[in-house]
Amino acid sequence: MNFLFLHPNFPGQYLQLSRYLGHTGRHNVMFLSAGTNGSRLQGVQVGIYKPKRKATKGVHHYIKMTEEAVLDGQAVVRALDVLRQKGFVPDVIVGHTGWGSTLYVKDMYPKVPLIGYFEWYYSARGADVYYWPDEEPSMDDKMRIRSMNAHHLVNLQACDVRYTPTQWQKSQFPDEYRDSLRVLHEGIETDYFHPITGAKLNLPRVKLDLTEAEEIVTYVSRGFEPYRGFPQFMDAIRILLKERPKCHVVIVGIDKAFYGPQYSKEEGFAKYEQDKGGFDKERVHFTGHLERDEYLLLLQAATVHVYLTRPFILSWSCLEAMAAGCCLVGSATPPVEEVVEDGVNGLLANFRRPEHIAFRIKEALEDKALRERLGRAARETILERFDLKDCLKQQIDMIYGAMK
Repeated sequence: MNFLFLHPNFPGQYLQLSRYLGHTGRHNVMFLSAGTNGSRLQGVQVGIYKPKRKATKGVHHYIKMTEEAVLDGQAVVRALDVLRQKGFVPDVIVGHTGWGSTLYVKDMYPKVPLIGYFEWYYSARGADVYYWPDEEPSMDDKMRIRSMNAHHLVNLQACDVRYTPTQWQKSQFPDEYRDSLRVLHEGIETDYFHPITGAKLNLPRVKLDLTEAEEIVTYVSRGFEPYRGFPQFMDAIRILLKERPKCHVVIVGIDKAFYGPQYSKEEGFAKYEQDKGGFDKERVHFTGHLERDEYLLLLQAATVHVYLTRPFILSWSCLEAMAAGCCLVGSATPPVEEVVEDGVNGLLANFRRPEHIAFRIKEALEDKALRERLGRAARETILERFDLKDCLKQQIDMIYGAMK
């Protein structure tokens, strides 16, 4: 079988699926991407597509994203034509629809099943951008956000099979397409992300040794961004550290906002936090990006792990922390509430109230039996609903079902 995967950031959500198909040795697995960042997967061939140019300078800001998607779609078709000339014709195409790479593949291969991964549909109300009652979008915001869905609507029409990772993400799509979207997560490696009793945190590469620390609160995000509650978290730990003299905080990520509003390019979060009161540099540790084994040890050694998000896409880190048996304090927002029940497999806090976040962290720190019970239940949740082996089987069934 000839499998084709499309994602601008190799391997993206297709790490496990493409690796599994490539590892069998029975298939030709081709992956088209805008870049690999040096990554390789056994049995997976990677081709690079490059848009000929960037979006037109000065293009109307409503349609900048649409033009970028069109340029991506064109680049993919050109790359597919090169592959066809070399003899590779896909039996099935699986692609992330978010950036435009899937837009035109049905024009080249109208009879080849196209399976689309739909991650997000933008709304002016009730989701990430304007969720809280006091957040009122302007008319310009409403029109801009509606326009951002143009290529998503084209993809919804073009794809033969549509899926999305969570019920919350499914709920964001228009009614007329919602029933056609199946909910299927890419899966969590529960054999890898597992708890270890008595794990101690020592990360020599980043010069962090907390083997003697009695309390470690962890926070992981790709960037220090408001979407993932970074300002609220920093406010919460300022409160927490005053009351917990033996507590240390470890923060993983880089000084950049990947989603939503940006900090000043010149100052990043540092001056922003300093103006709010700074932080205890003796007990607040920034690691930058961690290697995979370092990240696992961090989760295993955490006394309490904090995950916060606006009503947006649920991060892998939340589910990986739960799989590792972390006692999780999460934001009481829809994506988290889909997997965390307060007091059952985690603790939920008011996203907009740092004092409440601090209170829930303190509640967990003070009760070892509670932490252990919540951590066990968190892992059971992941084993039951997000285990990689089960999710992979469902994905394979979906692919072969599309080819019948």
